[in-house]
Amino acid sequence: MTRKGFTLSELAKHTESTLIGDPDWIITGVDALDSACSEDASFLANSRYRSLLKETQAGVVCIDSALLAEENKNFLVSSDPSRAFQIILELFLNSAYCSGFTSIHPTAIIHPSVKLGQDVQVGPYAVIDEGTTIGDRTKIGAHVSIGPCVSIGEECHFYPHCTIRERCILGNRVVIQPGAVIGSCGFGFTTDTKGKHTKLQQLGTVILEDDVEVGANSTIDRARFKFTRVGSGTKIDNLVQIGHNVHLGEHNIVVSQTGIAGSVKTGKNVIFGGQAGIVGHLEITDHVMIAARGGVSKSIERSGKYAGGPVMPLADYNRQQVHLRKITDYIKQIETLQQRLHELENKVD
Repeated sequence: MTRKGFTLSELAKHTESTLIGDPDWIITGVDALDSACSEDASFLANSRYRSLLKETQAGVVCIDSALLAEENKNFLVSSDPSRAFQIILELFLNSAYCSGFTSIHPTAIIHPSVKLGQDVQVGPYAVIDEGTTIGDRTKIGAHVSIGPCVSIGEECHFYPHCTIRERCILGNRVVIQPGAVIGSCGFGFTTDTKGKHTKLQQLGTVILEDDVEVGANSTIDRARFKFTRVGSGTKIDNLVQIGHNVHLGEHNIVVSQTGIAGSVKTGKNVIFGGQAGIVGHLEITDHVMIAARGGVSKSIERSGKYAGGPVMPLADYNRQQVHLRKITDYIKQIETLQQRLHELENKVD
């Protein structure tokens, strides 16, 4: 495939950046600073790599306005060089990730009652059950399974082998990565006097609001009789488990291997680090950050950063870790004091 080229003046307009250098210079690709050639665009978003600016052969570098540009090089200056570079990256590489199946594949199984919007793409062997509605320009990959009476908005993208179960409601621009399951049964059982477990049928649903993304092999359980909700703009990483009747607020971030038990409610802009664990039926207020492996066992009413298991304010956790690193010294001091005390007691006797 022939790569399309852009002049630096064109890239400056696309990225809303200020150009320093030759406006007619042609860029045909992207690469890292240390391996880019004169036809590549690159970026510098971390000052620790500042020294690479002198060595790089990149045709243009996206930089922050706070950095001083090197002489005799081309730069695109903006407040967010990483975002500017992403725009350039998508200009060159987006087409490589487009499916060759641009309409409805003949092997797809679509119930006659399904309502498809305009320009919907359905890949090979996808299954769409009765009563489902799908908005304009939504893309459904190969082997996707969509259950009955599902509502899907516009410009969504479902990658291969993901599952959307019955009666789930998805907003616009929702992205579901491969292997994710939306609307799986919540984990609920009754146990009789003999210890036998009987399944509680989970008859509720899942609501994903606009601009939600769910990572590969993550699961979001349906509620027992109402709904599990994920607020608009929330991003869920790979291998995340979200229990039944959880309500995640807007613009949350849930990092890989986090487990959120049933009926948890979060506010806006809550971040869970990797492998965080949240006990059920808790509430977490707005603008809370839980560090990796943080264990949340009580509701959190104050915004801020938390760490540990169970979690505590980050400043307290850091002080505790300092003390723990010195535990061997503390033990030696105690042993010395005990020995001295023993010697003093013997003198008194």
